[in-house]
Amino acid sequence: MRTTIFYFGIIFCALVLSCNSDYSAGKKKGYFRIELPAKKYQQFNMPGYPYSFEYPVYGNVVRDTVFFNDKAGDYWINIDIPKLGGRIHISYKPINSENQFDSLVRDGFKMAYKQHVDVSTGILDSQMRTPNGVEGIYFSLKGNTATANQFFLTDSTKHFLRGALYFDATPNEDSLSIVNDFLKEDLKHLINTLKWK
Repeated sequence: MRTTIFYFGIIFCALVLSCNSDYSAGKKKGYFRIELPAKKYQQFNMPGYPYSFEYPVYGNVVRDTVFFNDKAGDYWINIDIPKLGGRIHISYKPINSENQFDSLVRDGFKMAYKQHVDVSTGILDSQMRTPNGVEGIYFSLKGNTATANQFFLTDSTKHFLRGALYFDATPNEDSLSIVNDFLKEDLKHLINTLKWK
């Protein structure tokens, strides 16, 4: 009987002593703080390229030489934004008998809709016309898609340019939203300053 009372006393003391600490909840889910650079732009105007535009100074233009194991087009480039883990893919095709206007427009819509319809929670396409008279469509995709911002620009007779913003990260709309919104402004600046040569 004394042994039972002794063990009961130890358990009681342990319970009383363990209840004296303050309750603390687990940490709330959060994301790393991201230092966004100041907005400033520079001109892309390479000799021989059929287009020019302004892009952010914190981006690096790199010629795209490979696209899905095929040769990329002659005027395809990437604008890498290493500090934010982003990349703007720019592809260009001249409108001609091999690249017909209707086919290029269909491909532009297919790249936005068909490839993202399973993971997107919504796709909004908006027609646009820039101050330089360039026309096109801007696609805003919602959900955990590989790219939330895509566009194509054209004059419908000679030039067709397509762009998309990607991140070097697993698609997560919530965690990428701040950087995505920040770089969306740069995309719109690129679009509004684009000129055909």
